[in-house]
Amino acid sequence: MIVGVPKEVKNHEYRVAMVPAGVRSLVRDGHTVVVEQSAGAGSGIVDADYSAAGAVILSTAEEVFAEADMIVKVKEPLPQEHGCLREGQVLFTYLHLAPAPDLTNALLDRKIVGIAYETVQLPNGALPLLTPMSEVAGRLSIQIGA
Repeated sequence: MIVGVPKEVKNHEYRVAMVPAGVRSLVRDGHTVVVEQSAGAGSGIVDADYSAAGAVILSTAEEVFAEADMIVKVKEPLPQEHGCLREGQVLFTYLHLAPAPDLTNALLDRKIVGIAYETVQLPNGALPLLTPMSEVAGRLSIQIGA
């Protein structure tokens, strides 16, 4: 499988969906990982780190979306990214579809296989991808309110 990591385009979003260790693990398991140039810059990760882990660096998000079977993002695709998604592509990200009918329709229209981080559950019902973010938000809310 070709896994793509585009740079996040949401305003004030500096995280990246995959760090070099994740790239290394996927490549070791036989996958190809394509990363948009400077995708990790906001998180302090340089392209050379991704290359050293086995990723192929591509110049644009459009190239990443065009090459990848699965797109891994931090945040939901914004309207300018909807046209890059193609039928059958897997999208693994926080989706938050309830308040976003336009995004929901875009994913349905393009027949995207959407896997929302916030819905991934362990057999015991725990939400391993949502829980850490909720804990951070809870702690920050107290500090901000103080």
